[in-house]
Amino acid sequence: MGTVSKALKLLSYFAPDRTEVGLSDLTRLSGMNKATVYRLMGELQESGFVEQGESDRAYRLGPQVLHLAALREASTPILSVSRRVLRELSDETGETTHVSLGHETHVQTLSHAYSPSHATKVTMDDAQTVTYHATSSGLAILAYADPEFVEQVLSQPLEAHTSMTLVDPNDIRTKLAAVRETGLSDTLGSFELEVHSHAVPIFGADRRAIGALAVAAPASRMSPEQQETIRAALRRAGAALTHRIGGSPPADYPQDVPA
Repeated sequence: MGTVSKALKLLSYFAPDRTEVGLSDLTRLSGMNKATVYRLMGELQESGFVEQGESDRAYRLGPQVLHLAALREASTPILSVSRRVLRELSDETGETTHVSLGHETHVQTLSHAYSPSHATKVTMDDAQTVTYHATSSGLAILAYADPEFVEQVLSQPLEAHTSMTLVDPNDIRTKLAAVRETGLSDTLGSFELEVHSHAVPIFGADRRAIGALAVAAPASRMSPEQQETIRAALRRAGAALTHRIGGSPPADYPQDVPA
């Protein structure tokens, strides 16, 4: 791993429930030696990617991250465009909706919306990171990813988040083939027990899957009628979001597939 990759890896340890991280924790999480972490964080601090508090000296993300995020949003405004889609999809299905982006080793939630229809709902955080193999969003992205990337993901140790998580690469490949037949993925209890999730891929201008749009609901509410409603709504919303960000689905993406 090169110096730049190591520095970027350190930034990946910041999360909604870990907005400040000390040097010792970064050393433990990264597995690097303390001197290397200290040097890399110093360089990131000089460039404005991190900063330190005056009292405990813990690191937090710096203003340069916001600058890059603003540039990304200006060039590919998926965040601002997705908010209306999420709201409408949540209102239509009565469930939690979220949009995620695929990264090299994980899937990250970009934004989400709750429906006021139910007091009991699936909760989540923006910027939450999840695994590819155990989530409907991750499977929706993998189904339309380059074969080399799929094999890269499946060659890594696959964590069993619950007793229902698929961890056998061959089982996951079979699941991906089924997703390609319909253009829609679903998981039941795979990442969190009692959560049933459906997702469709979101495509960029190069017709590659850059993320996924998903609906997550308590399994107890997922009747056949509700599943049909969610699948139909997701297909429409996914196509709308792909179109609004200037993307297009690949030629082999299923069209007009019954819910």
